[in-house]
Amino acid sequence: MEPANSPYVLITAARNEEAYIGRTIDAVISQNQLPKKWIIIDDGSTDSTADIVSRYSAQNPFMELISVSGDKLRNFGSKAKSVNFAYRRMRGISYDFVGNLDADVSFDLNYYENILSRFRANPKLGVAGGVRYDLHDSHFIKVKSARNSVGGPFQLFRRECFEEIGGYLPLKYGGIDATAEIMARMHGWEVQSFPEYRAYHYRRTGTASRNFVKSRIRMGIRDYLIGYHPLFQIFRCIFRLDEKPYVISALIWISGFLWAALMRMNRPVSDEFVKFLRSEQLKRIRSLAI
Repeated sequence: MEPANSPYVLITAARNEEAYIGRTIDAVISQNQLPKKWIIIDDGSTDSTADIVSRYSAQNPFMELISVSGDKLRNFGSKAKSVNFAYRRMRGISYDFVGNLDADVSFDLNYYENILSRFRANPKLGVAGGVRYDLHDSHFIKVKSARNSVGGPFQLFRRECFEEIGGYLPLKYGGIDATAEIMARMHGWEVQSFPEYRAYHYRRTGTASRNFVKSRIRMGIRDYLIGYHPLFQIFRCIFRLDEKPYVISALIWISGFLWAALMRMNRPVSDEFVKFLRSEQLKRIRSLAI
């Protein structure tokens, strides 16, 4: 399908992604169903990211590069702001679905065509995507996740759902994708990942900062700020004991959570949000105990 008749648009926030973004662009421009519009925000890159995007956009009119001055430190809140900015820029365009796509992802040429067919088959589906496979030592490993969750690097939203939740919430410590899909479920939308459709992620989540300990502590802080139930957090870390470095990764993760709790860090989400999330998490724990 030609871009002019396509029902979906894409948004990518990229910073210093010269090693990956070419592969992502190749995956998108090879799709059987191209996006109507694809805005790529170059968020203060100091490498050749913008040059790579410019070369591709010259040959693909549906692509648009926007360069902005990003925060000096890598910040998930900055990513959310970039995505929301690009979304507002496309208000005059007619489309039904909007996708966030990280600059280090690839997939098969019929990926979006298949995901869109799932939306058409289920009017209650608000967020959808494939299953993430992370690159580990030259081979891809499936990432553990619930069926009612979609990986943040490639979330595709029904436009009505995205507008209802107000877009991505800028969160310094991350979790913008998790809060978005939780809010979608709060509003009665279904969220589903489809294991038959693979999305290949070339950089493991939490490795972009190049400091493993710091990234795991940050992930623990993130989970506390989002409102994770302490018992669920313990279960979550137990299930990740097999991640390298074994045991240590989970212990650092839970220490970040405990530190945030002891500091009584202010949560950026509502009490209603926390109550809903913890109710979901306790149901999952009970289902494991049965």
